[in-house]
Amino acid sequence: MNNNMYPCLWFDTQAKAAADYYCSIFKNSKITAENPIVVNFELNGNKFIALNGGPAYKFSPATSFVIECDTQEEIDYYWEKLGKDGRYDRCGWLDDKYGVTWQVIPAILPKLMADPQRSQRVVDAFMKMSKFDIQTLLDA
Repeated sequence: MNNNMYPCLWFDTQAKAAADYYCSIFKNSKITAENPIVVNFELNGNKFIALNGGPAYKFSPATSFVIECDTQEEIDYYWEKLGKDGRYDRCGWLDDKYGVTWQVIPAILPKLMADPQRSQRVVDAFMKMSKFDIQTLLDA
Protein backbone atom coordinates (compact mmCIF):
# COMPACT_ATOMS: atom_id res chain seq x y z
CA MET A 1 0.00 0.00 0.00
CA ASN A 2 1.38 3.42 -0.97
CA ASN A 3 0.18 6.20 1.32
CA ASN A 4 2.51 9.00 0.25
CA MET A 5 1.10 12.43 0.96
CA TYR A 6 2.09 15.73 -0.61
CA PRO A 7 0.43 19.09 -1.28
CA CYS A 8 -1.20 20.17 -4.50
CA LEU A 9 -0.94 23.92 -5.03
CA TRP A 10 -3.76 25.37 -7.14
CA PHE A 11 -2.69 28.22 -9.40
CA ASP A 12 -4.67 30.07 -12.04
CA THR A 13 -2.19 29.62 -14.93
CA GLN A 14 1.21 30.02 -13.22
CA ALA A 15 1.98 26.41 -12.16
CA LYS A 16 5.18 26.10 -14.21
CA ALA A 17 6.43 29.59 -13.32
CA ALA A 18 5.77 28.96 -9.63
CA ALA A 19 7.48 25.55 -9.66
CA ASP A 20 10.51 27.06 -11.42
CA TYR A 21 10.54 29.90 -8.88
CA TYR A 22 10.47 27.57 -5.87
CA CYS A 23 13.10 25.27 -7.40
CA SER A 24 15.38 28.29 -7.87
CA ILE A 25 15.13 29.11 -4.14
CA PHE A 26 15.38 25.71 -2.47
CA LYS A 27 18.56 23.69 -2.89
CA ASN A 28 18.26 20.05 -3.97
CA SER A 29 15.08 20.83 -5.88
CA LYS A 30 13.86 19.87 -9.33
CA ILE A 31 10.93 19.56 -11.70
CA THR A 32 10.18 15.83 -11.97
CA ALA A 33 7.37 15.86 -14.57
CA GLU A 34 5.17 18.37 -16.32
CA ASN A 35 2.32 18.77 -18.76
CA PRO A 36 0.09 21.78 -19.54
CA ILE A 37 -2.10 21.13 -16.49
CA VAL A 38 0.22 19.74 -13.78
CA VAL A 39 3.84 20.27 -12.75
CA ASN A 40 5.39 17.77 -10.34
CA PHE A 41 8.39 19.06 -8.42
CA GLU A 42 10.50 18.46 -5.32
CA LEU A 43 11.82 21.01 -2.84
CA ASN A 44 14.60 19.63 -0.65
CA GLY A 45 13.24 16.15 -1.37
CA ASN A 46 9.61 17.02 -0.52
CA LYS A 47 7.09 16.31 -3.29
CA PHE A 48 4.66 18.96 -4.54
CA ILE A 49 2.21 19.31 -7.39
CA ALA A 50 1.40 22.64 -9.00
CA LEU A 51 -1.93 22.67 -10.84
CA ASN A 52 -3.16 25.13 -13.47
CA GLY A 53 -6.72 24.99 -12.18
CA GLY A 54 -8.05 28.41 -13.14
CA PRO A 55 -9.12 31.38 -11.01
CA ALA A 56 -11.71 29.59 -8.83
CA TYR A 57 -9.51 29.26 -5.72
CA LYS A 58 -6.90 31.41 -3.98
CA PHE A 59 -4.31 30.68 -1.32
CA SER A 60 -4.83 31.80 2.27
CA PRO A 61 -2.73 31.77 5.45
CA ALA A 62 -4.97 28.95 6.71
CA THR A 63 -2.42 26.69 5.01
CA SER A 64 1.26 27.55 5.26
CA PHE A 65 4.62 25.87 4.78
CA VAL A 66 7.07 26.00 7.68
CA ILE A 67 10.78 26.29 6.96
CA GLU A 68 12.92 25.48 10.00
CA CYS A 69 16.26 27.28 9.79
CA ASP A 70 19.38 26.47 11.79
CA THR A 71 21.08 29.84 11.28
CA GLN A 72 20.22 33.50 10.93
CA GLU A 73 21.74 33.38 7.44
CA GLU A 74 19.17 30.75 6.42
CA ILE A 75 16.33 32.83 7.88
CA ASP A 76 17.59 35.91 6.03
CA TYR A 77 17.93 33.95 2.77
CA TYR A 78 14.41 32.45 2.73
CA TRP A 79 12.86 35.65 4.07
CA GLU A 80 14.37 37.71 1.28
CA LYS A 81 13.88 35.21 -1.55
CA LEU A 82 10.33 34.12 -0.77
CA GLY A 83 9.11 37.52 0.38
CA LYS A 84 10.36 39.47 -2.65
CA ASP A 85 7.35 40.90 -4.50
CA GLY A 86 5.09 39.32 -1.87
CA ARG A 87 3.97 40.47 1.57
CA TYR A 88 5.74 40.25 4.91
CA ASP A 89 3.77 39.69 8.09
CA ARG A 90 4.57 39.18 11.79
CA CYS A 91 6.27 36.31 13.58
CA GLY A 92 8.08 34.89 10.58
CA TRP A 93 5.04 34.71 8.27
CA LEU A 94 5.11 35.91 4.68
CA ASP A 95 3.16 35.48 1.47
CA ASP A 96 5.21 34.96 -1.67
CA LYS A 97 4.45 36.62 -4.99
CA TYR A 98 1.98 33.82 -5.83
CA GLY A 99 0.10 34.19 -2.56
CA VAL A 100 1.47 31.02 -0.91
CA THR A 101 2.08 31.51 2.82
CA TRP A 102 5.37 30.49 4.43
CA GLN A 103 6.63 30.53 8.02
CA VAL A 104 10.38 31.07 8.22
CA ILE A 105 11.31 30.08 11.75
CA PRO A 106 14.42 29.22 13.75
CA ALA A 107 14.72 25.47 14.35
CA ILE A 108 15.53 26.23 18.00
CA LEU A 109 12.14 27.91 18.61
CA PRO A 110 10.29 24.82 19.94
CA LYS A 111 13.09 24.21 22.46
CA LEU A 112 12.97 27.84 23.62
CA MET A 113 9.18 27.69 23.88
CA ALA A 114 9.35 24.49 25.95
CA ASP A 115 11.50 26.14 28.64
CA PRO A 116 8.96 27.30 31.26
CA GLN A 117 11.41 29.84 32.68
CA ARG A 118 11.82 31.70 29.40
CA SER A 119 8.88 30.79 27.15
CA GLN A 120 6.87 33.94 27.92
CA ARG A 121 9.90 36.17 27.32
CA VAL A 122 10.50 34.39 24.00
CA VAL A 123 6.86 34.88 22.99
CA ASP A 124 7.02 38.55 24.00
CA ALA A 125 10.18 38.96 21.91
CA PHE A 126 8.95 37.31 18.74
CA MET A 127 5.53 38.96 18.84
CA LYS A 128 7.39 42.22 18.12
CA MET A 129 9.25 40.71 15.16
CA SER A 130 8.45 40.44 11.51
CA LYS A 131 11.50 38.39 10.47
CA PHE A 132 12.84 36.20 13.28
CA ASP A 133 16.11 37.20 14.91
CA ILE A 134 17.68 34.18 16.58
CA GLN A 135 20.01 36.15 18.85
CA THR A 136 17.15 38.24 20.23
CA LEU A 137 15.27 35.05 21.05
CA LEU A 138 18.32 33.53 22.74
CA ASP A 139 18.78 36.71 24.78
CA ALA A 140 15.14 36.75 25.92
